[in-house]
Amino acid sequence: MRAWFRFIVHLLRFSLRFLLVTLWVIFGLIVLATVFRRFEVARRDRINSWWSRWLLRWCGIRVYISGRPPVDGPALLIANHVSWLDIYALSSVRCTIFVGKRELRDWPVLGWLIAGVGTVFIDRGSRRAVHYVAQAMRERFDRGQLIGLFPEGTTSDGLDVLPFHAGLFEPARRAGVPVQPVALRYLHHGERSTLPAYVGDESLLGNAWRVLGTTGVAVQVVYLPAVVPEAGDDDHRHAMAARVREAIQREVRL
Repeated sequence: MRAWFRFIVHLLRFSLRFLLVTLWVIFGLIVLATVFRRFEVARRDRINSWWSRWLLRWCGIRVYISGRPPVDGPALLIANHVSWLDIYALSSVRCTIFVGKRELRDWPVLGWLIAGVGTVFIDRGSRRAVHYVAQAMRERFDRGQLIGLFPEGTTSDGLDVLPFHAGLFEPARRAGVPVQPVALRYLHHGERSTLPAYVGDESLLGNAWRVLGTTGVAVQVVYLPAVVPEAGDDDHRHAMAARVREAIQREVRL
């Protein structure tokens, strides 16, 4: 009987939150299709950040921030990747334009939403993909925007950090913008948890069923000191990636 009761409560909670999230996404799509592109970049970024904060509220996710996030000017934000929630957790603090795999564009509804806010998509099967993405990153740096990158290239369970791909550190190094490491740690009722992790062959709906149907999910967003290239590095890009990964990994493993 208790199992049935828990299931019904889970179902009701999931249904309510899923409805709220769906309505919020529809609202976001309407804004994108009508007035979003008419605003200057700074106002678009504020709208994006505000929309992300409310999306997390509808999902029942609390965000705890520590450290010093970059409040203005261009920067490259480097974070470990655990869940589809990562994007909105970071953008809720300050609007972040992400570099993402091209497959994200094919997601039903959310793909259009992600593309509409300026996401830079990388086609890993193209030889010129890195060149194209580097150019797009430089354009956004020139606008004073914050770019987010998940250099693991995939998600993990959130308890450790996978190896980094260093290729897209180079545009930030050449542009002379700060590289800001960020550690993401997920909690469930105050304890470290893999519950929100979106890994393997799990579907987005299956992950949403688990996350939206429970309570007590939170994410700690820990902003670490910015990393800059050091004189004498033989390979600036790889050396920078190694230092950033080490800093994030120390925080994630706590």
